Amino acid sequence: MKHRRIPKRRVVIAGAGIAALVATGITLQSANAAPGEPQPDTLSVGAAGKLASTLTSSLKSDTAGSYYDAKAKKLVVNVVDKGVVDKVREAGAEAKVVTNTLAELSKARETLKQKATIPGTSWSVDPRSNKVVVTADSSVKGTRMATLNKVADALGGKVEVKRSAGKFSTFIAGGDAIWGDGGRCSLGFNVVKGGQPYFLTAGHCTEAISSWSDSQGGEEIGTNEGSEFPGNDYGLVKYTKDTDHPSAVDLYNGSSQEIAKAGDATVGQKVTRSGSTTQVHDGEVTGLNATVNYQEGSVEGLIQTNVCAEPGDSGGALFAGDTALGLTSGGSGDCSSGGETFFQPVPEALQAFGAEIG
Repeated sequence: MKHRRIPKRRVVIAGAGIAALVATGITLQSANAAPGEPQPDTLSVGAAGKLASTLTSSLKSDTAGSYYDAKAKKLVVNVVDKGVVDKVREAGAEAKVVTNTLAELSKARETLKQKATIPGTSWSVDPRSNKVVVTADSSVKGTRMATLNKVADALGGKVEVKRSAGKFSTFIAGGDAIWGDGGRCSLGFNVVKGGQPYFLTAGHCTEAISSWSDSQGGEEIGTNEGSEFPGNDYGLVKYTKDTDHPSAVDLYNGSSQEIAKAGDATVGQKVTRSGSTTQVHDGEVTGLNATVNYQEGSVEGLIQTNVCAEPGDSGGALFAGDTALGLTSGGSGDCSSGGETFFQPVPEALQAFGAEIG
């Protein structure tokens, strides 16, 4: 696709503050099928996502999650019943026999929510390890860390606890991009509602700021239409000024990526984030339906990645090609040391506001 340069005025509107997610390719341990057995098909991430949905629907409780092997371009499906291995292989995926069912892992998540909702922690199901991976940031110490470990130990082989050197926080800050009341965030995606132009950004941004400009102290370009945080992390802003608003993301190299639709992320998928502080980075989806416990409250149903982000990147876009995936919520670390970053899924935000990409 030939990219066109977005004029300065349009950069903010097109996603001037969308932070790009740096995805490092994932290498997965794949069991080889025996001679004569069906081999896993080579699939695009889109085809893998559709196949995963089909198999999950048909096998129901016999599956325990799936992920995309980006290096081998194969879908790996976890199964708890050896009797369905052949069905998975015949469908074109690789079957991996695991111990924990999704129901058991969901129950472990619920236990964590009830007994270990501690600011500075997060958790999500990792289909590669077949466990709930809990991350505790550097602020979790003493009795709080002891409580977390006690709950995790009681859940046995269903939970793995990791530490993060940084602190989980939302990424709002003073700077440039979209401004209001002394704070700065990043525009995510331009959308349409009722034939009128709007844009999506993070809910913790719209909870703190109600009127937006494309420059510090500049003229208003939009006001909040809707906002939700914590619980979810999405906000909708209605344009109040006649400004160009292309459905595109600024790549910060003189070109842009057109955005045609919204879609769901897949574990193992390579993705891109663009934001007003750190600009463009690539990365990989490491978890879905993640919970992160910020100081302000908990947010659930997030996309977890290994990409970096920094203050001011909040609300920025996560995308893969022409597909909008997420809005930057928060995380730990920075773009020097790396870290974890969480994203609000775009399809959920569009549904909540009755909007569409365009």
